[in-house]
Amino acid sequence: MSRTVAIVEDEPALRENYAQALRRYGHQVNTYPDRPSAHTAFSLKLPDLVIIDIGLADEPEGGFELCRDLRARSATLPILFLTARDSDLDVISGLRLGADDYLGKDISLSQLTARVQALFRRLDAMRAPAARDQVFELRGTRLELERMRVARQGADVPLTVTEFWIVHALLRHPGHVKTREQLMREAQVVVDDATVTSHVKRIRRKFEQVDPAFDEIDTVHGAGYRWRP
Repeated sequence: MSRTVAIVEDEPALRENYAQALRRYGHQVNTYPDRPSAHTAFSLKLPDLVIIDIGLADEPEGGFELCRDLRARSATLPILFLTARDSDLDVISGLRLGADDYLGKDISLSQLTARVQALFRRLDAMRAPAARDQVFELRGTRLELERMRVARQGADVPLTVTEFWIVHALLRHPGHVKTREQLMREAQVVVDDATVTSHVKRIRRKFEQVDPAFDEIDTVHGAGYRWRP
């Protein structure tokens, strides 16, 4: 199935290299050199996945602003940062804004396409017939796999694709400790431990915004995380 991928990158050569690599996989690719042009296009129709650089033209933080706007419009749209800015602060900032993945520009084109395919596979897995009617419920938290929906005390928790699969990995086996490596495997992302920690912190904050008393995810020091049994 052809997917629409949007690339927001101000360097023409890089933009075209990324686009050609993804088109070889059969994706329809639309490219934008700056935030205003991307914003105008996205206001008409959202793509299936967005790849964003942080610095865009004369906006050093334009990618962050665009990510914030996109996440406000869709909780599940896969968003991937592809940038030369790889400091811990930038990575954490991108994840806090709701990005599903954060890659450095030194990544190979084959690795980039693999990450994009992984994000699409997760969406497909959620929509697959075998996933239908799978519902997990425990102490006020409800996860519906088919709809990719998580609710707390009846109120929706707006999780990204990556956050959803991390919660799914923990909630379906309450009491079982999941290492950061296992959570990466479940979410089909390859990131360092600090990035997984950032995802879990963001998940906690989202649940707490819905239910200030939320305290279901335990940190097991030196091991990983678990959903309380």
